[in-house]
Amino acid sequence: MTDAAGAVAEAGAEAYPRIVAALIRVTGDWTLAEDCAQEALAAALERWPRDGVPGNPGGWLMTAARNRAVDVLRRAAVERRKLRELALLTDPEPAPREGDVVDDRLRLIFTCCHPALALEARVALTLRTVAGVPTAEIARAFLVSESTMTRRLTRAKTKIAAAGVPYRVPTGPALVERLPGVLAVLYLLFTRGYDASGEPAFATEAVRLARLLHTLLPDQPEPAGLLALFLLHHSRRAARRDADGDLLTLDQQDRSRWNRAEIAEGVALLDRAGTGPYALQARIAAGHATAPTAADTDWPAIAGWYDELVQRTPTPVVRLNRAVAHGFAYGPGRGLELLAEARAGGALDGYPAAVAAEAELTARLGDLGRAAALFRAAADAVRSEPERRALLRRAAELTGD
Repeated sequence: MTDAAGAVAEAGAEAYPRIVAALIRVTGDWTLAEDCAQEALAAALERWPRDGVPGNPGGWLMTAARNRAVDVLRRAAVERRKLRELALLTDPEPAPREGDVVDDRLRLIFTCCHPALALEARVALTLRTVAGVPTAEIARAFLVSESTMTRRLTRAKTKIAAAGVPYRVPTGPALVERLPGVLAVLYLLFTRGYDASGEPAFATEAVRLARLLHTLLPDQPEPAGLLALFLLHHSRRAARRDADGDLLTLDQQDRSRWNRAEIAEGVALLDRAGTGPYALQARIAAGHATAPTAADTDWPAIAGWYDELVQRTPTPVVRLNRAVAHGFAYGPGRGLELLAEARAGGALDGYPAAVAAEAELTARLGDLGRAAALFRAAADAVRSEPERRALLRRAAELTGD
């Protein structure tokens, strides 16, 4: 029973997006596609423990979902053409054609990430439809009820239908125009999972989807850069917290716990990643991930990459991080100068990370009392309890409390 349930979970993780994508392509009905995929998984949970795991689990699930869709469409008296197309989707035994899988899954990603939808709706729809994350889990991550999230997802699908969003992968200039929006959705998804108070499974899912996107678009450099960035950050996940669950800074982490395979893969991807914003962020992450110790970090190189990044993405947060990098590379005084420039005009007012950065640079100047007060102020401003404890711990280290 346990082995069969595990086989269903494993096969479902791979097959669910493919099934949903294929059924959406043929029927144009998002709800029908998702319902039939879910019913196929439920049927597998019932039958596989009794009958054994089939030789082609993904093909079995596709066939079960297809047959369920055929039944529903027949009862609804849907035109015969769609029934004929459904019958051609797949057979229980033969593996699906790679071209169909690639086309369907890529179509689904681009449709979920269409700019006609608000950014958070794109993230939620991608989680639900492409990744198969249960609505209840998505609702928890967005701090809303399951019924509210269900309505949001329904509205998103309805908007896609009403706007006549084509279920296809853009080509040529349209692909170049649309791809950044898809990458932004995956970036936000990873961030939601990697933040101190985030849902860790979302970061793992973002890595999987970024890997898929890079596989499907191997000639596009930015997907490679995004995947490299994710892997280099994700490689440190096991070492980011101590035994009590408190966050650890890079210099406090046990680097033997970093995932060397992910680091190696991320570094290798940089050769194909170009020089876009994600690639530059990945190079910065690689500078940290490949340093044997915190003291060996090549801060001048990292500061140089931030100089390039700020030319492409001159956001207040990038300017803040650039100031910190210059502070470590060329002295805290230089870092504080750049931090003051980044904060000009109130761009970082109320942002706890800016206060914490000022605290760290001030501590490196030797003004420990003021630095401790700034760390405490940053702790008062954060919403994440692990971050608050980490900031208070740093303040206590400076004052000897």
